[in-house]
Amino acid sequence: MFVFPTSIAAARPITRRAAPVTLSSAIDHLLGDRYDSAETSPAPRVPALDVVETDTAYTLTLDLPGFTKEQVKVTVQARRVSIETAGNEAAAAKEGERVLYRERGASHYARTVSLPAEVDSSSSTARFENGVLTLVLTKRVPTGATVLNVN
Repeated sequence: MFVFPTSIAAARPITRRAAPVTLSSAIDHLLGDRYDSAETSPAPRVPALDVVETDTAYTLTLDLPGFTKEQVKVTVQARRVSIETAGNEAAAAKEGERVLYRERGASHYARTVSLPAEVDSSSSTARFENGVLTLVLTKRVPTGATVLNVN
């Protein structure tokens, strides 16, 4: 018979027999209480993002499913780019219906990215198509050193 050393046995917690793990219970455990109620507004989600750089621009591609271009707000300030969406409201139950379970509640996305170089917002473009936002952010051309005349 093997006996645990005292230090290991003392650190080992006493557990009860666990309920069987199902996919639904595993997802609920991972998500916690954030999505239990459609009445509460969860924290902003962070959209998936790809960033590609060329000599002249950065291209950012973000997935924002379920939104329209009117709900998307892009702010550019120097090197910082912020993307935000207006919250989608959960669909209300129709007359004679009652919601038994809801995972697709109200949501909104928010993400801020700091780029290595400043962005020229006047020559940059934003396109939103099929739930995908594509930003082509032109790099600001450095003006270089200027010469001052000494009088």
